[in-house]
Amino acid sequence: MLRPYTFALTTLLAVLTALGPLAMDLYLPSFPAIATTFGTTPSQVQLTISCYMIGFAVGQLFFGPVSDRHGRKPVLSFALVVFCLGTLACAVAPSIGTLIAARTLQGAGASGVIVLARAVVRDLYDGTRAAREMSLMAAIMGIVPILAPLVGGVLEEWLGWRAGFVLILAAGVAAMGVVRRLLPETVRPSAPGRNLLRESLASFAVIGRNRAFLANLGIATASFAGLFAYISGSPFVMQDVYGLTPTGFGVFYGVTSLGFIGGTLMAAHLVMRIGQERVVALGAVGLLAGGLGTIVAVAVAPTSLLALAVALTIFLAGFGAAMPQALAGTLQPFPERAGAASSLVGAVQQSGGAAVGAVVGLAIGRTAWPMVIAIAATGVASFVIWATTRRVRAGAARR
Repeated sequence: MLRPYTFALTTLLAVLTALGPLAMDLYLPSFPAIATTFGTTPSQVQLTISCYMIGFAVGQLFFGPVSDRHGRKPVLSFALVVFCLGTLACAVAPSIGTLIAARTLQGAGASGVIVLARAVVRDLYDGTRAAREMSLMAAIMGIVPILAPLVGGVLEEWLGWRAGFVLILAAGVAAMGVVRRLLPETVRPSAPGRNLLRESLASFAVIGRNRAFLANLGIATASFAGLFAYISGSPFVMQDVYGLTPTGFGVFYGVTSLGFIGGTLMAAHLVMRIGQERVVALGAVGLLAGGLGTIVAVAVAPTSLLALAVALTIFLAGFGAAMPQALAGTLQPFPERAGAASSLVGAVQQSGGAAVGAVVGLAIGRTAWPMVIAIAATGVASFVIWATTRRVRAGAARR
């Protein structure tokens, strides 16, 4: 078993949480090919993202509270089983409807992995140390958005889109073995006999009344919705509007994702020196500047990939700086309800992302405007929430 307070455990948690982004990003270059295979529309293919996120949102409401009672490790193992079953169904799906349903199951399983990894961090760490761990995990996990679309593009061109899901399945099976052998239990299971549903609703009610929680949740959700506007729109925009190949799209997506890694590494380096609030401020400014920059790029240089890439990289750097700190802020007031708090955060985040992604998917056509308008709107919203809630969040951090 890995010992708490070690970089090895942080790396393990990051690798586990990378399963979600892997399942999301690896098949993005295959969107046009999936539409061709099933003879369907881009908006139908985009539903494989939105329904994945719906499954993710609903699953988190279950896994967090259950893990508070029964422990992190057994519930995480069950979540990985669900994830693998959903991934297998994706790989063999005979129709777009089956693929959408399988993605919902896959998302439900992936939700347990991420929510429990965050809960483990809150079990072990507090304050700025928890924020630093979140940033380090995000930085390690951030390698996936760089490599996954590139690998997915190559698999698409050589083996077809189903090969990507086979690779995801192999990663899920490997994760099950790693959890069984290396992950320590970090919470003592509670006494049996209490009503889990009543306990969960009571926990959600307590958490939802906390103003600092709601402020940090607003930043985390708005910025996350911007990320999924990019994820939902970019496969069609970059390939159908800008003419990139699946591999070319993977390269573009990976390059812009370097901004996310840069933002998380900056946050991990600075949070212990300048404090959590100032790091969130830097992230909020990046989200605002990058979001508005995408509008400028498309309006002034509509054929320039470079201009759009620069703006998106700035946006993702802001996301990488602000989102892990906001997540740590949501969990900070609830050491005894870390699983429930992490569940509620994830459910709201994923629901917001699913809604924005679905709107972008329905509006997308032969132009980048639906995608960049959504990204800009979420960047502005993130900045406004940060600016108007500074006192609430700062007061909670001092307690």
